[in-house]
Amino acid sequence: MVIDILIWITIIALFVLSFVGIIYPIIPSPFVIWVGFLLYHFLIDAEELTILFWVAMGILTVVLIGADIIANSYFVKRFGGSKWGERAAGVAVILGSFVIPPFGIIVLPFIVVFTIEMIQKRTTGEAVRASFGSLIGFLSGAAAKVIIQLIMVVWFIMVVIM
Repeated sequence: MVIDILIWITIIALFVLSFVGIIYPIIPSPFVIWVGFLLYHFLIDAEELTILFWVAMGILTVVLIGADIIANSYFVKRFGGSKWGERAAGVAVILGSFVIPPFGIIVLPFIVVFTIEMIQKRTTGEAVRASFGSLIGFLSGAAAKVIIQLIMVVWFIMVVIM
């Protein structure tokens, strides 16, 4: 009984930590959610989570991982950014999680993309536009990750409760 309570507290903490990973990209949100699923499966009930659950979680995990990359790349490109701007935005999001968190993940990519675009002889307007694209990309990716992770956690809870 006490062990089950400790396992449930750990699972809940892992799910919460996965959402923290949206603000601090250094925390691998998909991995953290999966550790929660696996703890339940191996330590509480090995039969309750069906093959449909595992397949769906696998698909959602792939979408979750791709959400950030796709959104950032898409919006930087859509707003006129270069390939270097796209790549720099991805790196800057990770580095930004260490610099004045959580604001660094918004400010640093904006500054880095702007700088990269200016180095590539873009106009100031083009550089600002591409930087704005990195901001929209990050926010879109974060929103998508919140939705996908909520689906995963709620699905898990529904399976466990019902």
